[in-house]
Amino acid sequence: MGSADSKLNFRKAVIQLTTKTQPVEATDDAFWDQFWADTATSVQDVFALVPAAEIRAVREESPSNLATLCYKAVEKLVQGAESGCHSEKERQIVLNCSRLLTRVLPYIFEDPDWRGFFWSTVPGAGRGGGEDDDENARPLAESLLLAIADLLFCPDFTVQSHRRSTVDSAEDVHSLDSCEYIWEAGVGFAHSPQPNYIHDVNRMELLKLLLTCFSEAMYLPPAPDSGSTNPWVQFFCSTENRHALPLFTSLLNTVCAYDPVGYGIPYNHLLFSDYREPLVEEAAQVLIVTLDHDSATSASPTVDGTTTGTAMDDADPPGPENLFVNYLSRIHREEDFQFILKGIARLLSNPLLQTYLPNSTKKIQFHQELLVLFWKLCDFNKKFLFFVLKSSDVLDILVPTLYFLNDARADQSRVGLMHIGVFILLLLSGERNFGVRLNKPYSVRVPMDIPVFTGTHADLLIVVFHKIITSGHQRLQPLFDCLLTIVVNVSPYLKSLSMVAANKLLHLLEAFSTTWFLFSAAQNHHLVFFLLEAFNNIIQYQFDGNSNLVYAIIRKRSVFHQLANLPTDPPAIHKALQRRRRTAEPLSRTGSQEGASMEGSRPAAPAEPGTLKTSLVATPGIDKLTEKSQVSEDGTLRSLEPTSQQSSADGSPTAEEPGQAWREQRRLSSASASGQWSPTSEWVLSWKSKLPLQTIMRLLQVLVPQVEKICIDKGLTDESEILRFLQHGTLVGLLPVPHPILIRKYQANSGTAMWFRTYMWGVIYLRNVDPPVWYDTDVKLFEIQRV
Repeated sequence: MGSADSKLNFRKAVIQLTTKTQPVEATDDAFWDQFWADTATSVQDVFALVPAAEIRAVREESPSNLATLCYKAVEKLVQGAESGCHSEKERQIVLNCSRLLTRVLPYIFEDPDWRGFFWSTVPGAGRGGGEDDDENARPLAESLLLAIADLLFCPDFTVQSHRRSTVDSAEDVHSLDSCEYIWEAGVGFAHSPQPNYIHDVNRMELLKLLLTCFSEAMYLPPAPDSGSTNPWVQFFCSTENRHALPLFTSLLNTVCAYDPVGYGIPYNHLLFSDYREPLVEEAAQVLIVTLDHDSATSASPTVDGTTTGTAMDDADPPGPENLFVNYLSRIHREEDFQFILKGIARLLSNPLLQTYLPNSTKKIQFHQELLVLFWKLCDFNKKFLFFVLKSSDVLDILVPTLYFLNDARADQSRVGLMHIGVFILLLLSGERNFGVRLNKPYSVRVPMDIPVFTGTHADLLIVVFHKIITSGHQRLQPLFDCLLTIVVNVSPYLKSLSMVAANKLLHLLEAFSTTWFLFSAAQNHHLVFFLLEAFNNIIQYQFDGNSNLVYAIIRKRSVFHQLANLPTDPPAIHKALQRRRRTAEPLSRTGSQEGASMEGSRPAAPAEPGTLKTSLVATPGIDKLTEKSQVSEDGTLRSLEPTSQQSSADGSPTAEEPGQAWREQRRLSSASASGQWSPTSEWVLSWKSKLPLQTIMRLLQVLVPQVEKICIDKGLTDESEILRFLQHGTLVGLLPVPHPILIRKYQANSGTAMWFRTYMWGVIYLRNVDPPVWYDTDVKLFEIQRV
């Protein structure tokens, strides 16, 4: 039968379904088979031939027919899984049912009255192979999920058969050990099967259906407690699914082994169409959704157990019930970590390669999914995090992350990408090794729209952060606290900042310490505290190599004097705020000499008007996101979080912390009738007295007269002589006693868990356009907006 006839028959069946007012019996196979038995329709055909309006009409007007359609389609998948899909016809039926369910499920989920439908039992279900009666009581959702899992390891359909001859009886689906059929070599599996285009396409269709099952989460509004687990994910990742381990491994290995360059040959992708990429993308999306697990509410899945000979570490206590999270948290072999890290770094760097040899490699689009996956790995598997930081390989994650942050900074539709990039760097910056690794010279010249500099990875990070803060769009302001917390966390370990980076930090201080900025919002002064803390760390712990920064501080000494003499009387506060009305731009670009941008770079562009984006829930403030720890002499960390009984009465200058500070400000600042916040003298005094200026004032007091003397004696206008003097100078014994190093480490909490859920599903919603699985359905987890 021709493809046109096939489509026509399928369309006739759909019309019959939508026009029938009477229920059609489930036993009427002649009617139901029209939907899957005699047709060969692609998933795109199914979406075109089953319009949304008609699905909704059946749902409202003849609900029993929609219920029977779903039940019959699931029954066909169960039969296919039972029989092992040996004939071409059976495989076609499975694919048709899979496409039809992918089309219909979102319309089931969008209607609250239907939400329980898949979790109810259908009388007489499970008839397929005459199982025991208790099997009959399985909810439809469970039958569907188990059938998909079986079908993903179905010889000659989704995996290579191990049979030598065709005469041999069919491989028995029930005794088949799916661990021998893992899709790709990597973690816990050494054999790389022959690539097979048909198998990849079939896997992809089934994974798309699986992702659609999981997408019920999109139809529930964001809940503050976020304790709600997704029942589909919960069941699929439980011990009920005998394929949980091989499937987890297959998905992870498929993603991490993927090489879009085309087997190492440049331009190869232009000759061969890459059928692997859609599968890898689908695998990455399914993986991050199965790992959507609020680690704040559960016991941390990892402790340092002794290692055993298996890929998963058996010595650890049993982790979360979600087996995918459990397996992920127990990977521990060095070679497995190496494989995962190399794979993710290779894929994240792919868009950067584009800029050296345009079109030499296929440009992948799923970097956001990869960043979420990397985040989950670090969050759930502390051994992986330590492995990443153990060598300079972490820089292979850092550079692409900074590239994405810099590239997306002006684009309103990519706010989510900005957040995940910054969250990853915040997580890494809580570990001392990250700061140490940043001292490695930066020689790779990825064309980026930033000033040219010669220096280290730390310089790159600072220059990019400066660019985000001074030339990103307004909606990035909530991230400023995070960006500067990262700078503070790494500052005690930075051996030598370049002049470019030193000037950028001082430009930020200059911008943030103008009176109008300090007085115009309740939290703005925290940014000044963070910068002063970073300067103090460098002066106290890394003075010797940092003559560029010391010189920049001396040149900009007036900024520190202005801070020390900040006006606190009401008329001055009023005047500062008046001045603000006239300056619309939040941070002026004046005073920062923008050198020429790197060659070959394109400026960061705003979103095209009309670009779709999904809304995000607010992220918790930096005080909720992080926990303060103090670094002891031996390098170990001691938590400084006050227990609920005692409040933090620590009088040290850095004790000014957002949490208690905000509560204090509410008390000290007056809220005017309009409900607008307005600063008072008491409020300014309350934090001005805590500005940690002592170290810098002492440095200026000692060095400024000496520098001025050199200039007068030698008639110098040349900075190299001054820098030479500063390089050999010392402040030993002249500075205040070094303060302990404070690190603000990321801590998991339900607020970030909810943020990740909305971000991840928003990405999946927008990236699935062919077919547009969720487009124009009534999602509740986020809003779809146009830029």
